[in-house]
Amino acid sequence: GGERQRVALARALLASPRLLLMDEPLAALDLRRKLEILPYLERMHAELAIPIVYVSHAPDEVARLADHLVLLDAGKAVASGPLSETLARVDLPPSFADDAGVVLDSILAGHEEDALSRLEFAGGALFVGRRREAIGTHLRCRIHARDVSLALDRPQGTSIVNRLPAVVTAVAATDTPGHVLVQLRMGESPLLARITERSRRELGIAPGLRLWVQIKGVALLN
Repeated sequence: GGERQRVALARALLASPRLLLMDEPLAALDLRRKLEILPYLERMHAELAIPIVYVSHAPDEVARLADHLVLLDAGKAVASGPLSETLARVDLPPSFADDAGVVLDSILAGHEEDALSRLEFAGGALFVGRRREAIGTHLRCRIHARDVSLALDRPQGTSIVNRLPAVVTAVAATDTPGHVLVQLRMGESPLLARITERSRRELGIAPGLRLWVQIKGVALLN
């Protein structure tokens, strides 16, 4: 299956297209084959001056490849805009909240002790496992809302190394009873946190509140 997809891509490119339409190109592949093909798609996106319309139900594929996102629900466009800003919206249908998260463009800025690397983005820096890419490499990372916790004061005595100041910009309910999505900004960059309604109430979380975020997991997408 993976070889067939590679051949299909090569045949399409040999036709010198002005636009590529890719409708669920990885849907029939298992995870291993998908991971083999995704780097080819990323190279196409980075190196070829060809617009690509990519249709997918897989959020991870979209997060890795898209620059501009159009979300469809029941055949209607419910949101459209730059990838990072659109994923960070809290006014989307509740069905999108289960896999809510943001995508940040970052630069590999340096390496730290304890096998960590530092990524800088418009709003701060994140520490991740040691990377092999050259310093200055652009990397895209995804942060799930479920991996973000909130604190009114700077956390102390915690194992989570990514602790950043942020400001709340919006709060919205989800389709899971007792849960809410909190939209934040870290400098110029958006972020989402999924917390319980009890936590929102006890912390007094509302638009305009300045607090600290703890980011438990960062998935590097390239």
